[in-house]
Amino acid sequence: MGFDKQKEDKFAKIRWQMVKTDLAGRDITDQGVLDVMGKIHREQFVPPNYQSQSYTDGPLPIGMGQTISQPYIVALMTQELKLNQNCEVLEVGTGCGYQTAILSKLAKKVYTIERYHQLCESAQTNLAGMDIKNVEFYIGDGTCGWPGEKKFDRIIVTAAAPTVPQPLIEQLVKGGIMVCPVGGSAAQRLIACKKTSAGIKEKFICDVRFVRLIGSFGFEE
Repeated sequence: MGFDKQKEDKFAKIRWQMVKTDLAGRDITDQGVLDVMGKIHREQFVPPNYQSQSYTDGPLPIGMGQTISQPYIVALMTQELKLNQNCEVLEVGTGCGYQTAILSKLAKKVYTIERYHQLCESAQTNLAGMDIKNVEFYIGDGTCGWPGEKKFDRIIVTAAAPTVPQPLIEQLVKGGIMVCPVGGSAAQRLIACKKTSAGIKEKFICDVRFVRLIGSFGFEE
């Protein structure tokens, strides 16, 4: 998606203002996360009629009843993953691909699952022009995890489940971290789960509100 120079300059200014005020101005301290979110163009991931709102700190609709999360929540969840360049990450809920793009710059490889064909195709289009080559896409039920026996160093779930889906716990390596919103349609808790030899250790991050995670180990359609 192309932008003329005047518009590009305008987005660059408000993008870095978002990083300074809504991220660094709060509790986002991971410099890698701040740098990447200052470089990824969020306006390219939202519908044209919402581009003027790209850097307001709130969610925006992307179609199919889904949303792109507010920048602060994207940054917070990414920071809680404690990523490095050796991490292989499973993302449940590709959406428009914005979170996917952020992860791709901080991890070794991203495997991302989306249940809606239309959103998955849109995300692939969004990432295609960004020279991102370390993302693998899959269309299916994300609550069941990635097909096969693969394990992941990190897992991020971008929709709320009633409880943490068991297949995702099983696909997390020992010592791995999963960030997931859990709860009902109204009240949800964002938690970080670390898999230890003694089981899953949960940490409460904050109260949130996400769309529902639909699937065999999530909410019913």
